[in-house]
Formats: sequence, structure tokens, C-alpha cells
Amino acid sequence: MTPEKGKILILKLNNKLLSMLIKDGRILSIQVQRGGEYAVGSIYIGKVQSISENIGAAFVDIGQGYLTFLPLSETRHALVTNRRYDGKLKAGDEILVQVNKEPVKTKLAGVTTRISLAGKYAVVERKKTDPQDEQADGGKYPDGASGRAKAPKSLIQVSSKLSRIRQDSFRSSEALNRIAQEVQLIVRTNAGELADMEPLVTEAEALKEQLLHIIEIADKRTCFSCLHREKPGFLNFIENAYTTEYEEVVTDIPEIYDMLREYQKQTDLPVRFYEDKALPLYKLYSVETRIKELLDKKVWLKSGGYLVIEHTEALISIDVNSGKYEHGRDKEETALKINLEAAEMIAVHLRARNLSGMILVDFINMKTNAHKKQLMDHMRSLLKKDSVTADVVDMTGLGLVEITRKKIDPGFREQYEDK
Repeated sequence: MTPEKGKILILKLNNKLLSMLIKDGRILSIQVQRGGEYAVGSIYIGKVQSISENIGAAFVDIGQGYLTFLPLSETRHALVTNRRYDGKLKAGDEILVQVNKEPVKTKLAGVTTRISLAGKYAVVERKKTDPQDEQADGGKYPDGASGRAKAPKSLIQVSSKLSRIRQDSFRSSEALNRIAQEVQLIVRTNAGELADMEPLVTEAEALKEQLLHIIEIADKRTCFSCLHREKPGFLNFIENAYTTEYEEVVTDIPEIYDMLREYQKQTDLPVRFYEDKALPLYKLYSVETRIKELLDKKVWLKSGGYLVIEHTEALISIDVNSGKYEHGRDKEETALKINLEAAEMIAVHLRARNLSGMILVDFINMKTNAHKKQLMDHMRSLLKKDSVTADVVDMTGLGLVEITRKKIDPGFREQYEDK
């Protein structure tokens, strides 16, 4: 029996625009609309205001005094537009940057010189070449006067979540390899669901041309110009969701629906407008209750056990408790059953809450090594389904399981409470 697919909902609640993937009455992923002029993904000509060698960073103004944080470790391949770049950044440099992190509390927004554009099936990124190559190319761009990379043919990066056979088919594609001559090409997990490669090749080609155009015009634009304004957050959310997880996108906001219909012309996106004013969309899916569950530190399991999720400065701790579970005669089997159920719920909440960094899980103690291995293998298999890189590091001598998860955006709690 084919498992039921979920739905992507786009709605307003408490003056916040929310995009969420919901299935079986549970939020699997959620995002608060990223607004403002300097949205993540937008590309600017910024000006370096100062260099701080002791923290290894440059502070870059991208317009109207909006300062951002740029790690010096990734400026070797920067595209500087107002001088011949020698690989060392200095104050006053006008530089092509892309916003890649939102500001969080007292931290500035982050920018990168690794300029990229993402679609539903592919990501293209500006190729890296050494600044020393620019004299040979005869221009101030590390990629040559035209901005087009002349580096040798490189391998296509393919999502590790795809099967080996599918990965090999993408890497051997002549059309994709031609694109990869000019830009770094990354094939996303969603491409694995395509019956043929035409939509992927078409999208990758369009993204490549758009990226190369941005690079080519960079030195012709004044400082603080915006060369690319990121698409609305809800479209990014849709593109980042696995197509296997949802069957349609539903909204009750007319202007959002119009934008989705326009976007639908480029894809086969199933879109529906919800019109029942007597029962708003957020009430139909009990969104307020579901969000409260994501903000609560206690999470109940079907067995009667529960999780306690605590945030600290250094890490996130998750404690697994047997709770109301009626213990059987075999305590070891009871512990294994609760732990396996807890692992599944932990995987859901890591993604839904967008938890990142170091996560320590205190599962119920088990003595049998075979049971410990079964739990660890189960946890690893669950995390492989996460769209964000997450790994089980090990189980400590005290029985704590260490998990790391890459930070992409602020956690849901930060997004929801800071807006």
C-alpha cells in the first residue's frame, strides 16, 4: 500500500506568513517567511568596511549601513569589482557577496563569496579559480574578464541520498557535463524522481545563464546594487521539500495563490486555493496546536513515554523517559521498544524544530550490545532521510548518543518568536 503523502500549507497566523509540510496531523517541516530587503539568497555589491584579523572576518556593508559578517577563510576566490584582486581583502574593496545567514539576536547576518543559485532539481555555483590566474585572463575577475570559468572539466556533485545507479546516470550525462564546464553543478535529491533528465537539464541551463550574467555585469554596477533578489520564502520552501512527501500545495491567501499559479507554469506543481471562510485553513489543520507542540519542551510518545528537549548555550539535550508506559516483564525489551519509538520522534523534531549543532540524547539505559547496535543503526537510517546533513557520532560510555546536525537557518523557535 502506497503511503499517504502530506500537504504543503501556506497561511497566515498571528501576522506571520508560515509555510509548512504537514502529514498525519504532524508538522514535518515549517518556516516563518523571511522578509526584509536583505533576504537570504539575495546577491549584492557590498563594500568592506573593516577587517578583523583576530576573529578572521570582514565586515561588509551591503547597503544603507546594513553590516554583514564575511569569514576571511572563504575570500580567496572573491570577486572584487573596483581593483585587481590579489587574494587579500582590504577595507574599501567592493565585493560580490550573497546573504547566506539571517541575523540572530546580536549576531549580524552572514554573507559568502561563494555565489550560487538554487532551483527545484539543481544548484549552480560560481567556480573557484586562483586569483593569480586573472593576469593570464586579462581582467580583474578571478574567473577571467567575462566572469566565465576556464577551469578544467569537474565532476558533477550529486545528492548522496540518491541511489548509486541514479548518481552515475547524472554524472555521465553529456548535457549536464557541458553545464558543469562553466559552473559547479549540484544535482538535488528531487531530481531522482524525474522520469527523464529534461526538466533537470532545462533548469540547470537556465540557472547557469542567470549566474553567469550576474557575474558578467558585476563590475558595471555601482556599489550596494542588488544583482539578484531571492524569490519569496514560500517558493524556496517548496523547492527544498522532497516531492515524494507531499501531494499538493494549499493556500487561502489570494495573492500567494496567484504567485503559485504563475510558478506552476514552470513546473508540474499541484496547487489548490482553499476558500471555506467558516473554517480557516489554520483551524482545519489545528496549526496552533501543532505549533505549540513544537515550542513545548515535552513531547509525548504513543507508548506513553516522552521526550524532554532542552536548549543550552553549548548544545541541545534530549532526555528519553518511559513515562506512563506499562513495564512488561522484560525491562530490556521495554527499553528497546521505547528507545526505537523515541528515535523516530527525535528525527521528526530535529527537522521540524530545525535543531542544529551538538545534540545529546539520553536514551533509556540498555545492557545488551545487540540492542544498542540496533538503536544506533535505526537512528542513523532515520537521519539519512533528513534534507539537512545530520550524523550519529557515537554512544558515550555513559550511554549518551551524540548527534550533529548542520545549521542552515535559525531554529523554528528563533524564527517564530523573533518575528
